[in-house]
Amino acid sequence: MKKLVVLTGAGISAESGLKTFRDSDGLWEGYSIEEVATPRAWARNPEQVLKFYNERRQAVRHAQPNRAHQILAELQDFFDVEIITQNIDDLHERAGSRKVLHLHGEIFKKHSEFDTELIEEVYEDMRIGELAPDGGRWRPAIVWFEEPVPKMMEAVPLVRKADLFLVVGTSLVVYPAASLIDYVAPDCPLFVVDKKIPYSVAGARLQVFENLASIGMEELKNQLLNQHI
Repeated sequence: MKKLVVLTGAGISAESGLKTFRDSDGLWEGYSIEEVATPRAWARNPEQVLKFYNERRQAVRHAQPNRAHQILAELQDFFDVEIITQNIDDLHERAGSRKVLHLHGEIFKKHSEFDTELIEEVYEDMRIGELAPDGGRWRPAIVWFEEPVPKMMEAVPLVRKADLFLVVGTSLVVYPAASLIDYVAPDCPLFVVDKKIPYSVAGARLQVFENLASIGMEELKNQLLNQHI
């Protein structure tokens, strides 16, 4: 069974009603990234950071997987599918995908500000002053801007082993995640599904589906099943 490695971004969840800060002049639901998604923001105004992620958590709870998520789950019947996602939502898992690596963390988890390995699940609102067992404040288990992305160490080997590599719903401008495309083997077919194809990807082996994720994934699924299984 061929290994299909998929890199997904905010565009695959947009049709489920979840937005990215790149949708509106650098704002994410009315907030600037500097206000809510950096270590400096947490140090300066933790109440605002928690409020922002509480809102994101509730938005994800009410969102549902869309057709693009479902197609990736269906492809598991034909390929060894490994998903690397930049998204903090759980829509891939709820759609039925079994192998999902979250590069930037998960909205339904929290960790101690002292120890990123001290993790618990969280589904309700987080409140300031709640402490982890090690005495550190609980914070969202999200990789903020200006922080390292430790899951890259797991993602790179996956990409290198891909027989087929697919990019869905990402502009490929957020690093280091965008650099994963550089690790795709030279002979590995490369597919991109997005409503606006990133200018940074090109080449003879590249096949593009410039459309909404749900529509583009329907087209790609048919092609994959006809040509690559």
